[in-house]
Amino acid sequence: MKSLADELLNIDFTKTARSVESFITETVESAGASGVVVGLSGGVDSSAVALLCARALSKDRVTALIMPAEFTPAQDVEDAKFLAEKLGLKTYMVPIAPIVNSFAEQLGVETDDVHVKMPLANLRARIRMTLLYFYANRYNVLVAGTGDRSELLLGYFTKYGDAGVDFLPVAGLYKTQLRWLSKHLGLPDRIAFKPSSPQLYPGHRAVDELPADYDVLDPILYALFDKKMDVEQVAGLGVDRRLLEAIAERYRRSVHKRSLPNIGPTPAPLTTR
Repeated sequence: MKSLADELLNIDFTKTARSVESFITETVESAGASGVVVGLSGGVDSSAVALLCARALSKDRVTALIMPAEFTPAQDVEDAKFLAEKLGLKTYMVPIAPIVNSFAEQLGVETDDVHVKMPLANLRARIRMTLLYFYANRYNVLVAGTGDRSELLLGYFTKYGDAGVDFLPVAGLYKTQLRWLSKHLGLPDRIAFKPSSPQLYPGHRAVDELPADYDVLDPILYALFDKKMDVEQVAGLGVDRRLLEAIAERYRRSVHKRSLPNIGPTPAPLTTR
């Protein structure tokens, strides 16, 4: 597995950054948009996307939206503000707790009710998506998504939440690749290597929901989806079979999240006698 991990990071970071920047520019220009809006959380994915968009389009065409919940760590908010200020981005701070509380009141539920923990978690992601599209419509810009290839393959995102975007600039890169690209581009280590945490409920950490940490998952995903190795071949490298099965199951169960809605049949024609 070490050789796969090494191969995963054997990339030209400068050329990769240029390719992503070209993709951003072409996507925005072809849409006739004025720029992009990015949901900035203080984590590596959103920070990298904001940085790459600013490099591709100029700071004047990138809007940052910081949308903390009441339990968002103060350091995350500070990191988001730090980057937005460093890049010189137009920035809006929109706390989402009042919006979530309004939904909960209308639905007759308490925000600390364990029975609605996940529905409220996904609601927070969808509220953020709605806010991003408000600003996208207001300024004629595209919503730049922040998901990476690891999250995409594992289905580790909210359908019509953080996946509700116009394009995904860094979804061709695995999480570990994006961390090192971010470091190459000058992001501080505290951001580039910050533990992944969607922050959709108090204490929310990716490592508690995924089968393993990204340092372990990414070489396996790379072997399965880029090297086109089958499960037996990957298991032969010493990977725990239960972990492989968990990864394969997550991929199968999340197919619908990576697909457009199924469309029903067309009308049946009248038959003539």
